[in-house]
Amino acid sequence: LVVAFLVAYHQNKQLIGEKGLLPCKLYLQNVKKYFKGKINLDALSYAPTIIWFLDWSDMDSILDYLSLCGLATSAFVLITGCANMVLMFVLWVLYLSLVNVGQIWYSFGWESQLLETGFLGIFLCPLWTLSRLPQHTPPSSIVIWGFRWLIFRIMLGAQRIKIRGDRCWRDLTCMDYHYETQPVPNPIAYFMHRSPWWFHQFETLVNHFIELVVPFFLFLGRRMCIVHGLLQILFQVLLIISGNLSFLNWLTIVPSIACFDDISLGFLFSSRRGGVKERVAQMQLGGAAGEQLPPRYGCYVRKVVNISFGLLIAYLSIPVVLNLLNSRQVMNTSFNPLRIVNTYGAFGSITKERTEVILQGTSSLDPNDPAAVWEEYDFKCKPGDLKRRPCFITPYHYRLDWLMWFAAFQTYEQNEWIIHLAGKLLAQEEETLSLMATNPFAGRAPPRWIRGEHFKYKFSRPGGKHASEGRWWIRKRIGPYFPPVNLQGLKKFYEDRSWPYPAPD
Repeated sequence: LVVAFLVAYHQNKQLIGEKGLLPCKLYLQNVKKYFKGKINLDALSYAPTIIWFLDWSDMDSILDYLSLCGLATSAFVLITGCANMVLMFVLWVLYLSLVNVGQIWYSFGWESQLLETGFLGIFLCPLWTLSRLPQHTPPSSIVIWGFRWLIFRIMLGAQRIKIRGDRCWRDLTCMDYHYETQPVPNPIAYFMHRSPWWFHQFETLVNHFIELVVPFFLFLGRRMCIVHGLLQILFQVLLIISGNLSFLNWLTIVPSIACFDDISLGFLFSSRRGGVKERVAQMQLGGAAGEQLPPRYGCYVRKVVNISFGLLIAYLSIPVVLNLLNSRQVMNTSFNPLRIVNTYGAFGSITKERTEVILQGTSSLDPNDPAAVWEEYDFKCKPGDLKRRPCFITPYHYRLDWLMWFAAFQTYEQNEWIIHLAGKLLAQEEETLSLMATNPFAGRAPPRWIRGEHFKYKFSRPGGKHASEGRWWIRKRIGPYFPPVNLQGLKKFYEDRSWPYPAPD
């Protein structure tokens, strides 16, 4: 959550703020208009967010306050190791409020997975106390099995969507392409891509084993459950090393921890006198000796809450299970507006070639002049400059870079925000430029024209000619992605979408 709120604080204003690429105020106004101009139960159900009840006159400040409040609260929990139901509920509401106005920037499976994990975390904690080792409030087995049910669905959903999706998963050839064509490769992926074919086939088989067979270890007793946890964590660590998949793999480790009991995790804690292990042992001895505790009204309430929680998870799991069994399975979908129980899946299909959209600007009066000099904008992490080393940023996440990967195998008509981005670069808006790694027109007059060029990218061969010249990538031009545009020509485009007309800062 710390990373998620940090990403939100650094990028939300540029993406969904007052002058964002897809302003969330406009989105909420459209939702309100659809429901006859009222903030009623239907509108709240469609987009559950506390922003409905706040003053929209300064949306940037609202987004900042929500992000900073979540960042401070989650950092407190992380640093102190103390949490209660109230704090966890606040964190869940804050992130739910951001996700439900984030539109395509927050449309990926790890957002729903974080919300579901956070919701489960509410019931893992005591109600009020902030003690690191609260007494009389041991985690309910219902909540522990809620986490195990989550990791089971994540893994099985990912495997089923692969087998039903791209044939390369059945032919054991998907890993021949994955390292090169994944959204944001890292330096290790550059070398992993050149592994021999038999190693890639072995990787694919291991993937199938981890995602299809290992999840059922959860139901085969304590030892096999621990083995499941170890294998899943190791699998996620390998994925973290070989790619920049946001905080997805870090997050997936969390429910795997529920596979371990106190004995198996004891080595992580100090045995010093007065430490956690000694205090836990004393609590357990007291319980084993039949120590009678005075009746506690809160304990009964908590039992009722835990049972109700279990029934809710079971009820909301019905459409998720039906989706898993369906031959037309969909992945990363929520069947309830609060995203409490969701269906998951990743890389149901693998792109076989990597294409990139490269944005270029020119100061030339005529964009069709063969002598026009076009200069390229580089993004924070996605491939662009052939000599720039692939980045390593996980668990941090650049949302614009990720969406540029999707835009590259779609059209600009399907991604109108990319034309919005071009307009903001033409105006040299500082907020938008903060999302970019380079501005070739820094300290100069803004470009007169921006265009999108479509290229096919491939890793250079380690030790080869291009690598010896310092190139990590080689590329070949496919053609234009969108034609040259200027600010004046985009005026009607902005008006038709009610977007604010870009103005130089």
